[in-house]
Amino acid sequence: MRSTPRAETFPAQTPAAAQVFTTVLSHGPLTRLEAGRRAGLSPAAVTKAVRPLLAAGYLVEGGDPAGGAGPVAEARPVLGRPAGLVRVNGERALFIGVKATGDELIAVLTDLCCRVRLACRTPLPDRAAGPALASIADLVHELLAHAAESGAPVAGLGIAVSGDVDRAEGAVRYSPFLDWRDVPLAGLAATACGLPVTVDNDVRALTVAEQWFGAGAGLGDFAVVTVGAGIGCGLVVHGRVVAGAHGVAGEIGHLVVDPAGPPCHCGNRGCVEAIAGDAAIVARMREVTGHQVPDSAAAVALAHQDLPGAREVYARAGEAIGRGIATVANLLGPERVIISGEGLAAYDLFAEQIREAFTTAAFGSAARCDVQTRPLPFEEWARGAAAVAIQTFITENPARGKG
Repeated sequence: MRSTPRAETFPAQTPAAAQVFTTVLSHGPLTRLEAGRRAGLSPAAVTKAVRPLLAAGYLVEGGDPAGGAGPVAEARPVLGRPAGLVRVNGERALFIGVKATGDELIAVLTDLCCRVRLACRTPLPDRAAGPALASIADLVHELLAHAAESGAPVAGLGIAVSGDVDRAEGAVRYSPFLDWRDVPLAGLAATACGLPVTVDNDVRALTVAEQWFGAGAGLGDFAVVTVGAGIGCGLVVHGRVVAGAHGVAGEIGHLVVDPAGPPCHCGNRGCVEAIAGDAAIVARMREVTGHQVPDSAAAVALAHQDLPGAREVYARAGEAIGRGIATVANLLGPERVIISGEGLAAYDLFAEQIREAFTTAAFGSAARCDVQTRPLPFEEWARGAAAVAIQTFITENPARGKG
């Protein structure tokens, strides 16, 4: 019989404490003075916030750089005493993250600093909600067994799914690649796995990981655009990941860039995804070349062989992506746009068109946005799922979602 791990409660009971902890998690080790400066809190407020975190072992004092997730900040000397560093004790709690694709589950076990301890994958032969949940539970219990060897508690599970996901309700409203509608995934997974569960859109989860631990760390405004089976976008505005009133903010895949373009599964025509998504590229490549093109890898291979019309398929896709990114830049003015996703395997085929379309369509200073690529395997998306579980553990009621 499977045992249920004990629930772990984060000791930070005030927003200030959670803010200080998050600051040290993303940027530490830090001196208390520097943590307060970054968090906008007084020294007295920092001392009050840090005290229970030190007592519970979530923060420790000492200059070991390996204990924090971010770069070591320069210690600013304080008259009368040396400036000691405060860092997160990554071993204090563990988390599990699961990324679900249409045919595979990818899971990671991380520490509190979101450093991956173990990663594993399993096929998803049946994507229906019931069988998929059973496969998720089996994978989670495999990682729980490994975690039990360390003695550290597993404090939360994050699940990342494509599509319309209501994180507050823990429900998948619609996931086109899994063909799920109105699945109360957080509650079902909490019952099956015995852990507090956070469910989020996969691109938003990846954005949380990039904000806290990746290329977005320290930036107040940036976006993550993912290309592959779908075209997604995660948004950070004034330091907060934006979901919108209905949880679908950032759906640039369904921006119409060519009203006369191909039909999209959303019901419109000429969406970015209908031109630049993997399925759209494969379908267009079959049409243009007359070849049987089984998947995106075969499409890339044909384009590299310079078959007539093949490269134009990717040029069109790049133009659509570039126009979508320019729309994000024009509306929100991010400092940086990070392009990622499995579609980067074809990046050399459409990079120039992405840049040209972005430069043409971006208005004024929006064109100064730093557009960069960051190839990330699906294990990093699963790490994003773990990051949202860590975020929930720190900032929300940890008992929420418990079955």
